[in-house]
Amino acid sequence: MEACAEAGKELLVLDRPNPIGGRSVEGPVLDPDFRSFVGLHPLAIRHGMTVAEIALYLNGEFDLGCSLEVVPVEGWERSLYFDETGLPWVLPSPNIPTFETCLVYPGMCLFEGTNVSEGRGTTRPFELSGAPWIEGAELADALRDLGLAGARFRPASFIPTFHKWAGQMVSGVQIHVTNRDEYRPFRTGLAMLLLYRKLGPDRFQWKAPPYEYEYEKLPFDIISGTDSIRNQIETGSDLAQIEASWQDDLARFREVREKYLIY
Repeated sequence: MEACAEAGKELLVLDRPNPIGGRSVEGPVLDPDFRSFVGLHPLAIRHGMTVAEIALYLNGEFDLGCSLEVVPVEGWERSLYFDETGLPWVLPSPNIPTFETCLVYPGMCLFEGTNVSEGRGTTRPFELSGAPWIEGAELADALRDLGLAGARFRPASFIPTFHKWAGQMVSGVQIHVTNRDEYRPFRTGLAMLLLYRKLGPDRFQWKAPPYEYEYEKLPFDIISGTDSIRNQIETGSDLAQIEASWQDDLARFREVREKYLIY
């Protein structure tokens, strides 16, 4: 969009469904001090928008000056998940092989900024997670005790074929989403991360840069879009306190977002 504005070219966006629906909005909103290749402008991690709606939002709120035309999706409603559209699934990444991966990704992507395996190197990336210091049954029990809505946690052990802990046995859990309308992926991923750290305080680590063309800021911070979550974790804040910290920004984002929704 910036390049089109600079070159005086019109941009045509052929819209498509958001695979995990367009109603739920969750997580922190990107702090401009942490803009990167991962995210350039303030969006909630789970934004509940389509690509065309995001284009309209960016153009309208950040003065990109792009001549923009949108072709809407026919037959899509905000309540629909991808498997309800009747469309064939085309994987957007080798590590998002199924629609079910999308359900958990908004929270499990946080593990990319740590030394916990997010299941890359398995056939169920982001649904599986694990680390050498974890007993899967203990972690699953602790997660069940939290009463996280819309999911069950099955103890699992696996050997990643590549990426973190490649060739080593790790233990953890597999997420099984049982009610996707109640399931809150970011809250769930954050709760899991807190437990991985609690169960291995001497072994859990934040991944060091570089990451996605960023050579100074920590990967976890640019994934989160802020350093406040990591700082709160390190100072002992619990899940409820951390979640409360971004609610004001999220409320403002929800209000602005409404202006650009098509469906």
